[in-house]
Amino acid sequence: MGGHAEAILEACPDIRMLIGVDWDDDALVLARRKLEQWKDKFMLIKSNYADIPEILLSNGIEKVDGILLDIGISSYQLEHSGRGFSFNSEEPLDMRMDRFGSVMAADLVNNLPVDGLTELIRIYGEERWAKRIAMRIVEQRKKTPILTAGELARLVSRAIPRKFHPRKIHPATRTFQALRIAVNRELDNLKHALDVLPDCLNLGGRLCIISFHSLEDRLVKFSFRDDPRLKALTKRPVTAEADEIKINPRSRSAKLRVAERVEEG
Repeated sequence: MGGHAEAILEACPDIRMLIGVDWDDDALVLARRKLEQWKDKFMLIKSNYADIPEILLSNGIEKVDGILLDIGISSYQLEHSGRGFSFNSEEPLDMRMDRFGSVMAADLVNNLPVDGLTELIRIYGEERWAKRIAMRIVEQRKKTPILTAGELARLVSRAIPRKFHPRKIHPATRTFQALRIAVNRELDNLKHALDVLPDCLNLGGRLCIISFHSLEDRLVKFSFRDDPRLKALTKRPVTAEADEIKINPRSRSAKLRVAERVEEG
């Protein structure tokens, strides 16, 4: 919604152009409002970050000095999007970042076979109770379709034995994470971005990636370590300090890694 862009523009008054990319229309509207005072120094484009090379090409830009990806879900999307990202709502089970995407979370929940659901929840959610959750979903949808986020959250909570409910997060957190990743093809997009974005950087340019769960962070870590075009500048991810977490509890999951574009070989 323009928060990082605002901080960059304030810190770098000599910046020539900042390009903001998001595939959520609501986020772009809010970002444009936030960045209005810099209207000559930014452009906002509806697209996926994996398409940055094509975006630069279409705007006559060969290379950039920095790329920042914040690949988490925003507080606005959780609380105000109406798309069922939060398990504390009775919103439709949608979870599409782009409202024009073809697959909704409800499609997966109500149509995947039990083995497919189990695999999705286990791999993308790293959920140890994936099989029990998938079986409970299939049992319930035989009676009536599962159409809201709240309904699914309650079902998942009942599927996990109460004594194994996590202390710091909602029992449905990992299942919701898995569905969101699948609906938006988040890991596929990140893998593609890690492959193509280093070539968009000038020598000495920085690639900064903020991720919010271990699957993403591992992809970034190994890519920064193994890509000859990049030199990792963060041996360990930068995380939020206690003061920030107190103000913004969701920042506790954020991990920032940074790499610099170098000459190959």
